[in-house]
Amino acid sequence: MEAEQSLGSSLPVPCVQELAKETTATVPPRYVRPDQDPPNISADTTCLPKLPVIDMQKLFSPEFMDSELDKFHYACKEWGFFQLINHGVSTSLLEKVKLEIQEFFQLPMEEKKKYWQQPGDLEGFGQAFVVSEEQKLDWADMFYMASLPTYLRKPHLFPKLPSH
Repeated sequence: MEAEQSLGSSLPVPCVQELAKETTATVPPRYVRPDQDPPNISADTTCLPKLPVIDMQKLFSPEFMDSELDKFHYACKEWGFFQLINHGVSTSLLEKVKLEIQEFFQLPMEEKKKYWQQPGDLEGFGQAFVVSEEQKLDWADMFYMASLPTYLRKPHLFPKLPSH
């Protein structure tokens, strides 16, 4: 068994789903980002930038590898995320995972608290990389856990997670 390692830590913050249930006229200040442009809401989506799409099969093709790696680099550097296609994961498995994630976030708050991030830890239910009380926060909750390598797993976060 490897020594227990930490992937980082995050300060505890309120659950956004619970904040959204409150009947207030304003968003709490920690979630307001006046330094950023407001979102451009338009019915015309033709002028919006297109989400980067990375084709995993092309990453393994000598003919397309270099151009796909350039797209991959751009997506990571400029967007921070991308859509991966031709990855070999079945649609049925993806739909099952999506459904189970939705079911988790629909659980009552008391149930989700069993999975709350522990002090000094990044994994669990909450928000990631919150390092100060003044930090601006994302208007989102998350559930984060490591599954590989297996010695980093924390089975209490997901009771049905296989140990090997």
